[in-house]
Order: sequence, then structure tokens, then C-alpha cells
Amino acid sequence: MPIYLDNAATTRPCEPAVSAVFHNMVEDYGNPSSLHKIGLTAEQNVTEARKAVAAALVCDPQCVTFTSGATECNNTAIFGAAKNYGKRKKKIVVSAIEHPSVAEPIKYLEEKEGFEVVRIKPSRDGEIDAEDFIEAVDENTCLASCMLVNNETGAIQPVRKIFSRIKRDFPECITHCDAVQGFMKMPIKSAEIFADVIVVSGHKVHAVKGVGAMYIRKGIRIAPLLLGGGQEKNLRSGTESVPLIAGFGAAIRALMPTVGVAHENAEKISAYLLKKLSKLDYVTVNSTAENSSPYIINFSVEGIRSEIMLHFLESRDIYVSSGSACAKGAHSSVLTAMGVSDKLADSAIRVSICRTTTMGEIDVLVTALQEGWQSLAKSK
Repeated sequence: MPIYLDNAATTRPCEPAVSAVFHNMVEDYGNPSSLHKIGLTAEQNVTEARKAVAAALVCDPQCVTFTSGATECNNTAIFGAAKNYGKRKKKIVVSAIEHPSVAEPIKYLEEKEGFEVVRIKPSRDGEIDAEDFIEAVDENTCLASCMLVNNETGAIQPVRKIFSRIKRDFPECITHCDAVQGFMKMPIKSAEIFADVIVVSGHKVHAVKGVGAMYIRKGIRIAPLLLGGGQEKNLRSGTESVPLIAGFGAAIRALMPTVGVAHENAEKISAYLLKKLSKLDYVTVNSTAENSSPYIINFSVEGIRSEIMLHFLESRDIYVSSGSACAKGAHSSVLTAMGVSDKLADSAIRVSICRTTTMGEIDVLVTALQEGWQSLAKSK
């Protein structure tokens, strides 16, 4: 059996999600905008999924909008906020360690639309200093964006402290949080994060690819990217993908009751891996934030380029990554922002576990790392 340790890239869909997707493809296949019985059934299935997302985020279901995924959510939030709130206020404050689906839209606004962008770098442990972020926001800031959990290092960012102060001092500034790597792995209460927009994804939580959702606080106006039939409260036109949405809801309903237990297990697995890695003098752990997700651990194997070690592990049927899957092997902007040397960044490996990862799999991984270093280092 393969040992899959790349769950920050995507997860294996759970059976309830797969069943819901299949059922809504072959049974409840109606268009949720249709007024007949089959259409109304499809609409009800979307409604139930919306309630599931809302329950996980502790918010009103009417605040939840479905899209094709987190990339569309982030693009909609950023461009939509800039369009509605950036006419007079032309400044954006963002962490320097965001996912490309946040970093690239903001870069576009900077280069093409004349927005001033302030990027807040993290400390060496990967955590943003809340005061640095807060001090960068002023009356000219239309958008403040900071992720909840970094997708490469697992560092949990102080979004509650950052956003609560911003909303107190500059209530018109839109606060946006990419919570993809925290959703269904740690408690998220929308009101306690103080984010006007929270983004989550289906395929990171054992649903299927192609569906995401965003919480938008009541009263916040986000201009739509897609115009058409006015689905999803006119924010995301286009016929809803009922199978994918239903699968998302099914995954949440199935796994939500055990989020706490899964987190405790992840902490044990993570601690076990870190203890094993600490005994290897040619390994440097890059995930060093005291406040971090146990689901993601980033480390470097001295002298072995990431892709070489990755493929060595793959030959042993072990699957990890060299960083964000969306970077496709490019140099990590996150590790660079943290001040990690190019040498260590070029040899970085990301292990991301899930609720089914075992200590036995970690043993196999560490043994393979040892074999890989011995074999690859000698061949240099």
C-alpha cells in the first residue's frame, strides 16, 4: 500500500463524500434553479451542504457562497473587495507567505491597477508578527489579507489579534482569511476570527476537487467575478455543481464530530516524526513555530535537492512534496520570506498528514529518508 503524506495538496475523498457525489450525479441530477420536483430536490441538497459548511464555521448559512474552489474564492474576495472598496482606498496589506491564489491577484492589483501593497514578512519560525501587520494598516487600506495556517510550514498566524484590531481601528477595511489548511483541522468560529471573508476548500478535507466555499459577513459587498443567471445570491453565477457541493457537505457532516480526536492524533504523529527527525544530524526542521498545525511539517535534508529526494521516496511508494503543489517545484517564496537559506530551501520536503496517518507509516518514511541520504549523498 502506498504511504500518502501529501495531504496539504489534496486528500483522499471519504466514502460519504463519494457516495453523495455519485447519488447526485445519477439520482438527484436536477438543476437547482428548476422549479419542478427534481430541481427542488437538487436545491435542497445544496441547502443542506450550505448548512454543513455554516455549522463548521459557526455562521449563518446565508453567509456561505459555493464556488469551484479556494482559488476562485480568493480571487473573488480580492478583486471584488478592490472593486467595491478600492476606489478611494488604494492600499493592501498582506502577509508575504500567502498561497499563490492570494499573492497573484494582489500582485496584479499592484502592477496593473496602481494599488500600494505592503507585504509583511514572518520571523524565522514562519509566524507573522501581529504588531507589524497592524501598524502597516492605515485609513487608506481597503484590504488586509492573512492566512490562518501556512500551507508549507503549518505555522498558525495570529489572525484573530490582527483582524480584531484592524476592525476596531479601521472598520471599513475588509479583512480576508484563507483558512484552507485550518478548516476541519482546528476550531474556526467566524465571529471570533474577525474576518469579513473566510475561504475554505473541499478537496483538502476529504471531499472532492472542484468545490470551495467562502463565508462573507453580512453587510460586506463583494463584486462578482462571474455574471450570468444570478446563482449564489448573484455572487457566483453559473449552475451549481450539485454533486460536488453535496459531497463537500457529506464530508463535513461525517468528519466534523471527530475533528478534536483527529487533531489529538495528528499531534501525536507530528511529535513522533519530529522526535525521529531530531536524531538525524543532516536534517533541519523548518517548521519551528510554537503555534503550528500538527498536520504540516517542513524540513530540509542537507545536500539533497528536494525533487531528487522526492523521487527517491516515490520509488519506495512514499509520497510527499517539496512545498505548495501549486508552485509545481518552483523555489519556495514562503521559505525565502522566512529567511531560510537557498541551500536549505532547495532541499525542503513537506510532509502533510491526515486523520488516518499512522506511526508505522512515519517509521517507514524516516527509514527511507535515511536510506535516501546515504545513497544520494554518496552518489554526489
